[in-house]
Amino acid sequence: MASCCATQPRFDGQSPAFRRVLIAVLAMNAVMFVVEMGAGLAADSMALKADALDFLGDSFTYAISLAVIGQALVWRARVALLKGLSLGLLGLWVLGATVWRVFVTGDPDPVVMSGVGLLACAVNIVAALLLMRFREGDANVRSVWLCSRNDAIGNVGVILAGGAVALTAMPWPDLAVAALLAGLFLSSAWQILRQARDELRSLRPAAATASEAAE
Repeated sequence: MASCCATQPRFDGQSPAFRRVLIAVLAMNAVMFVVEMGAGLAADSMALKADALDFLGDSFTYAISLAVIGQALVWRARVALLKGLSLGLLGLWVLGATVWRVFVTGDPDPVVMSGVGLLACAVNIVAALLLMRFREGDANVRSVWLCSRNDAIGNVGVILAGGAVALTAMPWPDLAVAALLAGLFLSSAWQILRQARDELRSLRPAAATASEAAE
């Protein structure tokens, strides 16, 4: 049974239902990026800003995922590589900004953090539930699921950080959550890059065989 399942081709996104879900979550993420970044700037919260950038990264991911549905595996894998690299760069930026904030401390607004975190969490729970049945697809499809999962985890962290900031009157919980989000971005980037690399490698024997046949 396990061997049979392992040989089944991965879902490549060619489904009207998957397209509809992608369009819906793309719209939700684009709106939440604007809302959360504005709140992060107003509340001076690194965790909110980090989570807002995750929304922006997800919007980019969903848009290019839609663009390559139905394309050859080599193009889907290459796009997944691009998404993995962009997510990794985002993680490094958030990590660097968090380290910088350690030396330029300021107390974020815990009420705004928790309130916006709750709104974002609700949006991401809906997105994650919509995408859950597509989570075992190819690298292009899987990257969509990982982005949604990251958002849901990140929002819970922002809510908890807001409560911790209110209790301690210190910015450290906010910075800690931002650092954890950066680590989550980097971990997801590695998973996407590894799967995309494996998919590209799987195409090499077929390409070599086709080249030999042509000769």
